Amino acid sequence: MSEEPSKLDISDEMIAERRGGSGKMPEDMPLWMSKSIVNIDKFSKWIGSVVCWILIPLIFAMTYEVLARKLFLAPTIWAYDISRFLYGALFMLGAGYALSRGVHIRADFLYRNFKIKTQGLIDFWLYLLFYFPGLFVFLYMTIGFVEESIRRGERGMDTTWMPYMWPIKTCLLIGIIFLLIQGLSELFKSYWAAKKGVWPGEDK
Repeated sequence: MSEEPSKLDISDEMIAERRGGSGKMPEDMPLWMSKSIVNIDKFSKWIGSVVCWILIPLIFAMTYEVLARKLFLAPTIWAYDISRFLYGALFMLGAGYALSRGVHIRADFLYRNFKIKTQGLIDFWLYLLFYFPGLFVFLYMTIGFVEESIRRGERGMDTTWMPYMWPIKTCLLIGIIFLLIQGLSELFKSYWAAKKGVWPGEDK
C-alpha cells in the first residue's frame, strides 16, 4: 500500500502571492495612501508588461548566434554584447515590478512564522533604515557613472564590436528609480500591516 505524498510546503509562495495581492484597499485607510499604493502598483505592473518584451530580441540574438556559429561557422561579433545588455536591462528595469510581486530573494524561514504586525514592523524599519538609504547612495553613484560614460564615449572592451556603454548604464539608473517608486508602495503597505495586522490588497 503506497503512502500519501507529504504535504507541499508553499509558505514562501503564499508570501509572494500576498505581496502581489490585487484586492481592494482597506476602507479605513487614508485616501492618499490607498491611491498611492494602487497607482504605484499599477505603474509597476505596466512597466513589467512592457519590459518583458525585451525577451523577444534577447531570444532572437542568442538563437541567431547559435545557428550562425554552429551551422555556418560564422560567429557574430555583437551577439555576446547584445545578450548581456538585454539581459541586464530586463533584470534592472523589471526589478520594481518584481518587488511589487514579492519575488525578490528573502530570508523567510523565520519571517513567515511571525504575526502580520511583526512582519509589517520588520519590513517598515528595514525599508527606512536600509532599503531607501542604500538605493539613494546607489542612485547618486550611478548618475555619476552615466554622466562619465556619456562624456567619455565609453565603449565595452570585451569584444571587437566595442559597443557604447551608456545605454545599459542608463537602464541601471532608470531601474533604481523604479525600485524607489515601488519602495514607497511597499513602505505604506508595511506601515499599515504593522498598525492594523493586515496587508493592504491581500487576496482573501
